[in-house]
Amino acid sequence: MTEMTTASVGYESVSSDYLDKRQLKKGAAGWILLASLGVSYVISGDFAGWNFGLGQGGFGGMLIATVLMALMYSCKVLALAELSASLPTAGGGYSFARRALGPWGGYLTGTAILLEYAIAPAAIAIFIGGYVNELFGLDGPLVYAAFYAVFIGIHLWGAGEALKIMMVITGLAVAAILVFIIGTLPYFSVDNLFDISVNTAAAGASSFLPEGYIGIWAALPFAMWLFLAVEGVPLAAEECKNPAKDMPRGIITAMAVLLVFGILVLFLAPGVAGADLMKDHGAPLVGALQAVYGEDSGAATFVNLVGLFGLIASFFSIIYAYSRQVFALSRAGYLPRWLSVTGKNKVPTLALVVPGLIGFGLSLTGEGDLMITMAVFGATISYALMTLSHMILRRKEPNLERPYRTPGGSVTSGIAFVLSIAAFASTFLVSTEAAIWSGVFYAVMVAYFAFYSRHRLVARAPEEEFAAIARAESELS
Repeated sequence: MTEMTTASVGYESVSSDYLDKRQLKKGAAGWILLASLGVSYVISGDFAGWNFGLGQGGFGGMLIATVLMALMYSCKVLALAELSASLPTAGGGYSFARRALGPWGGYLTGTAILLEYAIAPAAIAIFIGGYVNELFGLDGPLVYAAFYAVFIGIHLWGAGEALKIMMVITGLAVAAILVFIIGTLPYFSVDNLFDISVNTAAAGASSFLPEGYIGIWAALPFAMWLFLAVEGVPLAAEECKNPAKDMPRGIITAMAVLLVFGILVLFLAPGVAGADLMKDHGAPLVGALQAVYGEDSGAATFVNLVGLFGLIASFFSIIYAYSRQVFALSRAGYLPRWLSVTGKNKVPTLALVVPGLIGFGLSLTGEGDLMITMAVFGATISYALMTLSHMILRRKEPNLERPYRTPGGSVTSGIAFVLSIAAFASTFLVSTEAAIWSGVFYAVMVAYFAFYSRHRLVARAPEEEFAAIARAESELS
């Protein structure tokens, strides 16, 4: 039964205990845990995936792409710090866009985030398989299935427990990166950065840009892999102790750590082993140490073994992220409502399991670089819509309570907006196939909303209540 409608959507009445069956555990995370969550989302990108950008643009192309993406993410994080402190719900980017752009904008943003977070673990599972194969000679579907089963199972145990385990795993991954940095610094040589053969037919080609200017653009999706998913920190807002203070502090700290690690890894791996060797290596940090110390060296073995925890940390934490995004969209009726029901441990069981099954299916392709590009397709759409939402809310709701204010205001989010559009366009340059498959998924999800779920939303969901309050205040003024 429809209880009310607006210009573009309809709302159905729900039972009095609807929200009681959809509760997350409050106070499970403080700012240190949030910062750890932000690092863990991304840290796998330091261990594998980014180096494919060397093949696309050489070291110079990858360096310029990384600087541009570091600027985009830094500006975006500052905008999200403000939004997450002002609108702290489990919807994250979807809830920000819902407030600024209405139901359609909210759904398009949330679906883009879901595309990113459902596919990224599939890519990471493939990279995990590569590391496990190096250590134990095992790879393929059984490895992927085992990791999905174990880590979804830990999340089902409870958010507080899962986040603490994630923090320990992230700490081990950080230790592996520090060993890599200390072990490779003495052997760094600038000459090794420029050993990729030059494509003389490319405009602007040189030893710095072996694929020319176009190589910079083609390297953007892989430069993003050094920072991809840090924007997931706001998804923990409803499980945070003090969102107004903890959210900005947590996400900004995480971004600062990731900037340092990303730049060091980018320079040291090719600077020690050569960019040509690193451009398609399955485990570049391990490969760089092996080039210096030998195949069976202690340092390489340690980073290979403990580096596996870096991949696990991101795999583990992005499972958390996709479950909260599905939970929020489902609770508000944008996705099937049964996905948001929580159990006795106050975790959304089916929101964890169903996307996990989809991700496992995608991992069976074995195409890690294809999965990266598909994840970037969704990510960049969400970045453009989230930063646009920041600019709109700054203008439309200047009196909205903002415990933290973005330095530079709309100019900062505007920079991220422009760069996110450029990064989105780069996915078509890197892999038209990946962009088309992503577009098909996106089109199916949009059709589901257009023809079905937009007529069955839930007015009592927090994101919808925020919008209703804002609408009422606007009418009064």
